[in-house]
Amino acid sequence: MMKKDKIKVLFRHRSMEMGGVEKVILSMLNHLDKEKFEMTVCLNINQGELRDEFPKHVRKVFIANGKEDFSKNSVIQKLQLAKRKLKLQKAQKNPKIAGKLLNENFEVEIAPTYAAFSSVLNSTNKNSKKIGWFHSDITLPKLQPLVPAILKQIPQFDYFIFGSQQTKDILIETYPNLNIPENQVILNAIPIEELKTKATAFQPEFPDKPIFVSVARLHSRKGFHKLMEAHAQLLKDGFDHHITVIGDGDEKENLKKQAESLGVTQSFEFLGSLLNPYPYVKNADFFILPSESESWPLIIADSLILQKPIISTNVGGIPEMISHEKTGYLINYETSEMYDAMKKFISEPEFVSKIKENLTDIEKQFDNQKIFDAVENIITKLVEK
Repeated sequence: MMKKDKIKVLFRHRSMEMGGVEKVILSMLNHLDKEKFEMTVCLNINQGELRDEFPKHVRKVFIANGKEDFSKNSVIQKLQLAKRKLKLQKAQKNPKIAGKLLNENFEVEIAPTYAAFSSVLNSTNKNSKKIGWFHSDITLPKLQPLVPAILKQIPQFDYFIFGSQQTKDILIETYPNLNIPENQVILNAIPIEELKTKATAFQPEFPDKPIFVSVARLHSRKGFHKLMEAHAQLLKDGFDHHITVIGDGDEKENLKKQAESLGVTQSFEFLGSLLNPYPYVKNADFFILPSESESWPLIIADSLILQKPIISTNVGGIPEMISHEKTGYLINYETSEMYDAMKKFISEPEFVSKIKENLTDIEKQFDNQKIFDAVENIITKLVEK
């Protein structure tokens, strides 16, 4: 009996900075059956903390080098960045450039986020089945300039995956006449045992006071400017505590200036991006996520599995993950609500204890194998059509 050929699958993505989508990609590459699928990743830029984290059986191709490979000389680096920008613009206009680099025909091409939709849909391989993955709230103000293009692209996919039920519901409610291809809601997988092991890798040093930790990219929509305002007011009102933020991004300098103006540079701590933030989550008293928008954030699932009491904005798929006042505390995207929730966690230990009790068997709600099986099934059926 002849051995069946593996299905060739291509993932397209911008780069591999630390983030939720990047972790979803790695999770899929690590757990999709390598006996069934031959997997390749094509990055626009070979950049980010996770760029070397791909499993050995996955082929990586990239169009341009990352900043890590650039000169440390600022003048030369600016020239390299300008040259890279031109190279990427050229590749965007001419899909044959990526096609030549890959030098292979794939049966399935996957765009794990809307930023990769055009790369997959404009592929020189017209015979491949194309899957779009969508994690965003279509009504998010900062997404609006891109919405017309996204709405035009969605019907062109052969299959569409939503990162949360809320993401799907809002898209349908907002654009009821949109022709959405065959689709499914697939939540992000959590490597539970690996997470628990990483969380015990070291013991972070924290001040002797209530500790809130947050892990997210430093973007304006993550709400750290509001969290800092709530933090400063709590300190003024006599509620001593410390906030540790793990992550990097374009808002870092603005947030540092805000911390100086509010006088909280010592108590609102920025650790930058870390490959393993989990010991900080495990050993803090509380986790807080003050985002304006989210889809189905992995860090919330991670924090639940580490049995950490969570304060989070009631956005995206988060209410699908957290039961208000039972397994966490949900708030609106308002400074005053962040203040009230943090004050409650600091001053009401009995309330926090009840949440902790409800988290003892929380990991049962995360069924990873079901997630991987669903993705494998989608790919296999598309190829068989």
